[in-house]
Amino acid sequence: MGNGHDEIKAAIGAHGMWKTRLRTAIDRGSSEFSTATVAQDDHCDFGKWLAGAGTEMKGSRHYTKCKDLHRQFHSAAANVLKLALGGQKEEAKRILEKGDFATISGSLTHEMMEWDKAI
Repeated sequence: MGNGHDEIKAAIGAHGMWKTRLRTAIDRGSSEFSTATVAQDDHCDFGKWLAGAGTEMKGSRHYTKCKDLHRQFHSAAANVLKLALGGQKEEAKRILEKGDFATISGSLTHEMMEWDKAI
């Protein structure tokens, strides 16, 4: 396991891609992902890394904050996807762009960047 820089940088990019995936799901009304899968915060690479992080990483205040925000991110993404798949395009777009997803995603990215600087 690395010192965290690579994992955090990869996670920032990977989680940024979710906005694109969710926009596509809203436009198409379908997705290759299920809401149940998206809601699970321990299935993506960053979630797996967080779960297996060493004691040094888990002792960081950034770890605790990122873990909580990461859980919230997956919950918000699953909610947007649920709305998109249910045909509620306008509500899904609102949450994606200006609602919970946007807020949580921005906070998670900010906290990951701060953690990366602190390592």
